[in-house]
Amino acid sequence: MAKKKRILLKVGSNTLTKETDNISRGKIEDIASQIAQLKGTCEFIIVSSGAIAVAKQFVKLESKQEEVFVKQALASIGQPHLIRIYQEIFREYGLLTSQCLLSYSDFEKKDSRTNIVNTINVLVNNNYIPIINENDTVATDEIKFGDNDKLGALTASLLKADLFIIATNTHGIYTKESMQNGTPKTIDVVEDFKALQNEVVNSKSTHGSGGMQSKIEAASLAKNANIETWILNGLEEDFILNAFENKVPFTKIK
Repeated sequence: MAKKKRILLKVGSNTLTKETDNISRGKIEDIASQIAQLKGTCEFIIVSSGAIAVAKQFVKLESKQEEVFVKQALASIGQPHLIRIYQEIFREYGLLTSQCLLSYSDFEKKDSRTNIVNTINVLVNNNYIPIINENDTVATDEIKFGDNDKLGALTASLLKADLFIIATNTHGIYTKESMQNGTPKTIDVVEDFKALQNEVVNSKSTHGSGGMQSKIEAASLAKNANIETWILNGLEEDFILNAFENKVPFTKIK
């Protein structure tokens, strides 16, 4: 059997909610449908945001604590619901899922890194798709800064992914000039990474806490591990399939 292409797919909250206030089951169905069509040649590992967005659909917490602690509590409430939605929908497409919660500190210890690799390889080799999220209840980095982009890049590097896909709400990275002119133009291929830094117009996402700068930093981590990064518009249907067939504009960072 030919070796499958290992893809680390990072999906942000804005993609999962389709820029609304609710998790979109239709978007998760779209992701499941694409993975089902590609499962003969690709194996997927997903880093998914969305736990806080799910919880906000059900509860409104009252607290005098700092906002970060409220967000951690929301993540605790929302994470099981998020995984349940993934499991229900993926099962309809004949796909098996599992939950993995990681913290950045896990990547700093040799034993923890080894355990992550061994566990996820067992899951993937048995046709399970790991759904990875930051362990928000005990770690605050993702809530305050990276919106899981960095976690996605670290995981892709550790698991020796062949491709790192970041699903966001733009058609990749736009040139600074085109953004200033109000006519966004996608940078198709990035060969000179330093030059790319000058093109980034940073903005925060609605539900997440990242922005294009955090995606560039994540792509830099992947690049250091010799992994190609694609930044796609995850709001569109069949965004992965269309990117493979070059039917849509997106940014490819070599």
